[in-house]
Amino acid sequence: MHQQLLTACKRVVVKIGSSLVASSSGGLHRDRIARLAKEFSDLQSQNRQLVLVSSGAIVAGISHLALKNYPQEVPLQQAAAAVGQSRLVRAYEMAFEESGHKIAQILLTHQDLADRRRFLNARHTLSTLLQLGVIPIINENDTVAIEEIRFGDNDTLAGQIAHLIDADLLVILSDVNGLYEEDPHLNPSAKLIPLVTTITKQIENLAGTSRSQASRGGMVTKIQAAKQAGRFGVPMLLLNGETPNALSQALEGNYSGTLFTSNQSSLTNRKQWIAFTLRPKGEIILDEGAVAALVLRGKSLLASGILTVKGTFLPGDPVSCTTGEGAVFAQGLSNYSAETLQRIKGKQTSEIRQILGALEYEEVIHRDNLALTS
Repeated sequence: MHQQLLTACKRVVVKIGSSLVASSSGGLHRDRIARLAKEFSDLQSQNRQLVLVSSGAIVAGISHLALKNYPQEVPLQQAAAAVGQSRLVRAYEMAFEESGHKIAQILLTHQDLADRRRFLNARHTLSTLLQLGVIPIINENDTVAIEEIRFGDNDTLAGQIAHLIDADLLVILSDVNGLYEEDPHLNPSAKLIPLVTTITKQIENLAGTSRSQASRGGMVTKIQAAKQAGRFGVPMLLLNGETPNALSQALEGNYSGTLFTSNQSSLTNRKQWIAFTLRPKGEIILDEGAVAALVLRGKSLLASGILTVKGTFLPGDPVSCTTGEGAVFAQGLSNYSAETLQRIKGKQTSEIRQILGALEYEEVIHRDNLALTS
């Protein structure tokens, strides 16, 4: 069953870890980039569509600038990214030209996907490139990204790209064989977990912290990427990118890493975007009646069901919806600001008219702008 799932995949997002393509001491690993490019080109020639999310720009820049240590200051990281990104993409371009394939460079921040119009523009651009047989190579725009607009790591970015292009599979190529029952660095006899059907707390606890300054994530972000992709209905495969043809063999049904399966999402693409791409700017705590109306009956959220409003947000901003016990179960776009909701929470429609003088919206969050997250 799982072999068939992999062999049927046509549109694949592949995230390539920093350590596979560069090191701060040795610069770009051109031989490995060439090997990966050859493998990807062969897959592209088999009527598959590949989108690459590649780390390595900062590390490549550190090497070229002859910096002694991985920079801790954000401006220096951004400078290294600016220097390294052009070298990284040039290496990819030269490698893919050997197989007669064209590439395109795309740099994104979270803000590009949080804005619906820009999200759709990026979606259309990527779709056009794939139709033209071009292999997009995506990275976070580290040169301009700050905490508020950055994805944080390329594992997270890859999960969002899988949603953006409606991928059949997300693959993360790393320097590890997959997810283990124990840390293989501490216990060489630790067993590999070949299949994860549900990401439980126990699975999340198996992830340690990153062992490399060059990586922002580690196993933690890989499991979170699998969790995120699963919400979009996309399975994720974690493979060792140091193993030649690991991806090709996996797409033939012979994978050697860890496969995270997914439950197909019943949400539309737009509601997936609301639920899992946008970052909430506030929180609305609801009473039991309002929770039941949203979850069981698919209703819109009215002010009468609101107990508490937290955060500072404006009309149109995303907010999370929480039960009285603190469980987040939905996210939506608020028609009102936090300041206005503080005035009308718990009120009936007739009372709201008197408080505001006019009723611009009857719903605080219309059901078309509300997505259940659990």
